[in-house]
Amino acid sequence: MTFVKFEDIIAWQKAQSLCVEIYLAFQNSNDFGFKNQIQRASISISNNIAEGFDRMSDKEFVRFLYIALGSCSEVKSMLYLSNKLNYLSEEQTEKLINNSNEVGKIIRGLIKSISPTTND
Repeated sequence: MTFVKFEDIIAWQKAQSLCVEIYLAFQNSNDFGFKNQIQRASISISNNIAEGFDRMSDKEFVRFLYIALGSCSEVKSMLYLSNKLNYLSEEQTEKLINNSNEVGKIIRGLIKSISPTTND
């Protein structure tokens, strides 16, 4: 699988969409610490995909993909908490968690395609 630019990577595209959804979901939140953390974690997903891609090394790319995957898990963890704190409805939470799961699966698939001997 060869990409010319990071914008061609579906994981990056989906991560960008997830980030926009997170920003919109929490735009009116008064819990500024929580809001800042989940927004920063969501930004980190696509930024790490982009940064890793431009390192021009499969080993470095995979390393940054794992960081992006960690950020994706952080977002998901915070989404569960946001539901428990009644910051989001069950429906909003479920939709965002499903989107986070999708991004995570795509990142895992990308990792496997770059380094098929990597164990998750």
